[in-house]
Amino acid sequence: MARRKTVAEVLAEAYRLKQQARAVEAQQASTPAAVPPPQPRPRRRKVDPAVEHARLLAAGEKHLRREDAARAKEAARVEAELVKRQTARRRAEETKKREEAQAEKAAERQARQAETDRLKARAEQDTADCQRRREELETVLLLRPDGLELWHSHVEQALIHDGPQGVSNVVEDLLRRSPVPEGCRTAANAIYVPEARQLLIEVDLPNHEIIPPVASYRYIAQRSEVVPQPLKQAEVHDAYARLVARLALRAMDEAFSVTPAAFVESIILNGRVNATDRATGQALRACVVSLVALRKDFAELVLDEPRLDPQQCLHRLGATVSKHPHDLEPVTPVVEADLSHYRIITETAVVATLDSRPDLLQMNPYDFERLVRELFEAMGYETWRTQGSRDDGVDAVATLTDPTGSTIFAIQAKRSKNVVPVNTVRAMSGVMHDKDAGYGIVVTTSWFGKDSHDFARRNGRLRLIDGRNLKALLAAHLNIDALIGLPKVPPGWQADDLA
Repeated sequence: MARRKTVAEVLAEAYRLKQQARAVEAQQASTPAAVPPPQPRPRRRKVDPAVEHARLLAAGEKHLRREDAARAKEAARVEAELVKRQTARRRAEETKKREEAQAEKAAERQARQAETDRLKARAEQDTADCQRRREELETVLLLRPDGLELWHSHVEQALIHDGPQGVSNVVEDLLRRSPVPEGCRTAANAIYVPEARQLLIEVDLPNHEIIPPVASYRYIAQRSEVVPQPLKQAEVHDAYARLVARLALRAMDEAFSVTPAAFVESIILNGRVNATDRATGQALRACVVSLVALRKDFAELVLDEPRLDPQQCLHRLGATVSKHPHDLEPVTPVVEADLSHYRIITETAVVATLDSRPDLLQMNPYDFERLVRELFEAMGYETWRTQGSRDDGVDAVATLTDPTGSTIFAIQAKRSKNVVPVNTVRAMSGVMHDKDAGYGIVVTTSWFGKDSHDFARRNGRLRLIDGRNLKALLAAHLNIDALIGLPKVPPGWQADDLA
């Protein structure tokens, strides 16, 4: 912007211009005749210097005012343009920020929606996986392999070339390769006894953790997370008990199917679970199911029937099944064998002597307890064995159901050749109270003294079964003519009571 002139500078400029005008006039006056004759100049009026100075000063101030006005107008225009540009820039920035905020909110909404969709899909997928796993375990008995009869020739050739061990190898190979659901059968072993046409198989069963403990998965919008909906413990336990029964029946069916009837007439199966004893930290192999079945009896089962109850099926076959397999409550195997060395450890006392005349005193304690349980089952009771080291003096528990309800019986089996101490009978009274049992029963191969009989009569809920009565009950309900090899005839008995 140009510098503003002072009043003196304006006056000097006006004076200079006036002198230049006079010089031009003087030059024109000295021009030759070609120029028209000069006209008489008007008589110049004498100018008052003060007036002229005032006039010039006023003109200079007027000129300055015009310049100031022009400069002010230009400054206003520039300032207005600047304000306009700043306003436009500010509006653009605000619009940009607003658009960015809207885009960020939209992105956040999309991210939240995507996360919600992902969690919902995960809940649906996890629920479907649990349902698929449960269906897989529920159908383990229905989806058995076909065409196992084609293995008969392999079994025959194995017997010819490798003897009984070859048959065992073929059965083991089949059981281990059978397409059961993952984790249902981790190992399998077999022993073939050609003299008895019998096959002993032992399979490793899964523990209760194989059952999915979750019924479904649910998306919780308030917490933005997937929450499992657990199954009731009773439902998990029931599902596991059914799975154990199905796996036992499937192993029996595969073993019968792969072997010719001329080779194998009966199969003994032990199902074991590998676990850790929480009380000691030591590894254990709890037998949770054990049974022996004839081929003709097993052939009567319709395993493809969807409504088949696997637990009732095992009961019909006379299997010994843990009442609480999820707690690894063990049962006594029909035959205990060291399958890793293919050697029978104990004889099949109960199974092998039921049709002969067994001496009750020669039975091992577990076989005697099993015989007592079978006797009560034949008499209409439902029985099960208590857990070994924690039985509190009770070897078995039985229930008897009638129209009025169910009654619980605590049973103790004493395989002894001496008189049963009265303290044993008195202890049973305490056990009955502790276990809330309706009655207590003490069964023995020997006899009870007078004090024991008097105590039982006073109690009113104690039942004493001595060797004579036991012998009679075995004959009446199990058709077993048992012997009792006592060293002497007890008081009040006859010699025929022992023979």
